[in-house]
Amino acid sequence: MTQHSRPLKLPIGIQDFADIREEGYLYVDKTATIFDLLTTGKYYFLSRPRRFGKSLTLSVIKYLYGGRRDLFTGLSIEPQWNWNKTHPVLHISFSDIGYKTLGLEAAMLSELQLLSAKWGIELREAGIARQFRELLHKLAEKHGKVVLLVDEYDKPLIDYLDEPEKAKAHQQLLKAFYATLKDSGTYIEFLLLTGVSKFSQVSIFSDLNHLKDITLHPRFTTLTGYTQQEVGQHFGERIAELATTGNRSVEAQTALIRDWYNGYSWGQGVTLYNPFSLMSYLDAGQFTNYWFSTGTPTFLLKLMRKKWIYDISAVELSELAFSSYDVEDLQVYPILFQTGYLTIKGRNEFGLYCMGYPNREVQESMLMYLISNVAQDESSMSKTMVLQIRAAFYQNDMDSLIRLINSIFKNIPSHIFIAEAEAYYHSLIFLVFFYLGQYAESEVNTNNGRLDCVVKTDKHIYVIEFKLNQSAKVALQQIKDKGYAEKYLADSRKKVLLGINFSSESKVVKDWFAE
Repeated sequence: MTQHSRPLKLPIGIQDFADIREEGYLYVDKTATIFDLLTTGKYYFLSRPRRFGKSLTLSVIKYLYGGRRDLFTGLSIEPQWNWNKTHPVLHISFSDIGYKTLGLEAAMLSELQLLSAKWGIELREAGIARQFRELLHKLAEKHGKVVLLVDEYDKPLIDYLDEPEKAKAHQQLLKAFYATLKDSGTYIEFLLLTGVSKFSQVSIFSDLNHLKDITLHPRFTTLTGYTQQEVGQHFGERIAELATTGNRSVEAQTALIRDWYNGYSWGQGVTLYNPFSLMSYLDAGQFTNYWFSTGTPTFLLKLMRKKWIYDISAVELSELAFSSYDVEDLQVYPILFQTGYLTIKGRNEFGLYCMGYPNREVQESMLMYLISNVAQDESSMSKTMVLQIRAAFYQNDMDSLIRLINSIFKNIPSHIFIAEAEAYYHSLIFLVFFYLGQYAESEVNTNNGRLDCVVKTDKHIYVIEFKLNQSAKVALQQIKDKGYAEKYLADSRKKVLLGINFSSESKVVKDWFAE
């Protein structure tokens, strides 16, 4: 960016396409893919994590069918679209209808009244389903077939997953609402539902089997999110400026940005940037947690804690699991994928999807929250604690290291810890040292409950064995007997063998030995 050039107007948090185009904000042109979507099918469903461009996509479609050619000047779709043919658009966003204050049923009835009033239609029927059908029928008769766009269809469920009874009540209301669509095909020109999750066949989709799920469809992988090519094309100048500021090469700066905010994938080997995180970084110039902090997954943490699931860095799922999302039987891994905390890394020879953290932002943030949730400590302390452990290793200060390890367990109520000592011990030690790998070269492997850890600094290689209710001598002897340090013999750094024995009764390190 030159001294006199204007900074990019980044549409952070702006979801209305007209606002973006009329006010000069940057728009990464997705209209070629949108044209493909609109001209090759009629009924669609798309799942993507929050803040990934779903709402903006629906807004683009709304203005296309509204005939707003002025908004599409210079975009790929402009010369291809039939601007003379318009359709009435019903655009329903469940995040905006006020169901938390009004209650879902009252909010949906209010929304139907507002939509009907906008189009000059009087609704005479009673009940959500009958009024919705009446609105579609009368609007189609008056103005032509309806384009129906539903954004965040599942938000009234997602927001109440930790309140099963309310979630189930919302499920039944939504099921009746969406069931109307099956017999309303003669009134509908185009339908697109978007959300975070895809609830299973016994849920609200049982009557919507005509929807085409494009979540993993190869042609629509890049419908939302930014590719590396798009980032270079639209943000290359700003990245070069940040490289200069950080005293890095453009290549190094790009690699760092990719490590933090790229990595989301819905198959086909294509990885995507989270638009919200990327633009927030380009605006502020600081590598930090942008997306994760906008919606801490409280219900997910509770579910993971309940099932003692903490290692999600390498998970294998069948294709069926992607739609296994039932309010009454929540499965952790599909939810983690659909909400954006896991992504597709590849597919093995058995057809299973290999899942993992998408990028550093998500991994670091999730580890921090998991540590805090298990340790019952303030989340803001997690990173500080891990950095202090890093410093202890770099200074070869084992006394400080043991003191810090003891502090990890200090806030857990004794009666809870004693009841689940093994789970607490293994999960916290694993999480802390896995998190340490963000700041020091740390290798953590689990095998039948046994945990070995290797931490590498510029001068030392620490080979560590943890024991629970045994002895540090036993831990140290195991390192020798198993030859854990032998693979590092050719390395010139000093090797430190460290055995640590932890007491479940006192919740502290009972003894430790280093050689």
